[in-house]
Amino acid sequence: MATTATILHADLDAFYASVEQLLDPSLRGKPIAVGGGVVLAASYEAKAFGVRGGMPGRQARELCPQLIFVSGHFREYQRLGDAAIKVIGDFTPLVERISIDEAFADVAGCTHLFGAPAEIARAIRQRVRAELGLPISVGVARTKHLAKIASQVAKPDGLMVVDPDTELKFLHRLPVELMWGVGPVTKVRLAEIGVLTIGQLSKTPGWSLERLLGHAAGEKLAALAWNRDRREIKAHRRARSAGAQSAIGRKPAEEQVFRPTLLHLADRIGTRLRAKSRPGRTVTVRVRFANLNSVTRSVTLDAPISATVILAEIAEDLVRAILAEHPDERTISLLAISVSHLEENWDLELELPLGLQDERRCPGTKIGMARWAADRAVDKIRDRFGWDAIGYGSVALGISRSVPDEFRELAEKDL
Repeated sequence: MATTATILHADLDAFYASVEQLLDPSLRGKPIAVGGGVVLAASYEAKAFGVRGGMPGRQARELCPQLIFVSGHFREYQRLGDAAIKVIGDFTPLVERISIDEAFADVAGCTHLFGAPAEIARAIRQRVRAELGLPISVGVARTKHLAKIASQVAKPDGLMVVDPDTELKFLHRLPVELMWGVGPVTKVRLAEIGVLTIGQLSKTPGWSLERLLGHAAGEKLAALAWNRDRREIKAHRRARSAGAQSAIGRKPAEEQVFRPTLLHLADRIGTRLRAKSRPGRTVTVRVRFANLNSVTRSVTLDAPISATVILAEIAEDLVRAILAEHPDERTISLLAISVSHLEENWDLELELPLGLQDERRCPGTKIGMARWAADRAVDKIRDRFGWDAIGYGSVALGISRSVPDEFRELAEKDL
């Protein structure tokens, strides 16, 4: 673990909304939201009224009657996000991009060229503002976890450098929700045992956290509360999973809602898996209910899959199981699928027809191969004529278009 603060976390501020205000100066200083039926992103002016990403548009308008909705310029988001990451890459090759608008960087090996880490952070911020016209906040610390927290503290449009000698004093006074892995549900659970700050978390017995959050999560948060984080910058890491999610507002927990949404997500993921010839063995789904509680379920298969319909059917079974376990939950706000344990350089293996119940979901059976061949035909048509040239009818006719596909693509993990 580093003994000096050389890890940077750079995060473009309210990125999508900031781009819209950049493209249309008349929107500057006004509360705006990207989206329509669902808020995809909100400006700081809108956030001041309580408007947040993933919120239904109707609720956002109730909180902020003067809210201005814009449809979004997705190609500009991609272009400007890439340009900002390139600026960081001009200072160090050790850049780990974790989303379209944020990245980690290790500048330990380039201080002789560009100065101290704080000077490099200032130069990055100045260049992004001058060349792209966008605000960016940067945190500088000894670990990735603390650098990310520092960039959040620095917002909006700021710089925070955490001295290793005072890092625990800085960290322990902050609220627990700034920690990586503490979402709304975990925050509530910690509050129930009187833990509101990271300092209070650091003094909580391990057995108490383990009982409350489970062994893995409790152990991880306990370590991070003392800034024990051994993760290094991974500049060229091979993806270990592919996933996509859809914020659907507040919809009934019924099949006519979740089936087309899951098929749409499976279509996105399966296309990327097939393009890279990297099918996966573990399918995970996440359902978030209206009260923000999330439930995750997964299954690991005997053979890796990349066929869209097989992935969708497995995801449907997992969602049905979740809903059966939570009969009192009647409203869904988000659905997500991910595929992990990806195979390298995998070839489809034939399987004998044994009359088993799950043969339709086995990639090497006659039915499974037919599904894979149909997907490959769809892939070729889309490669030539575009994504909208062909698709699954139930998705095209049934899925809510409140979240544009372009935004879904930006939000998904890239292989």
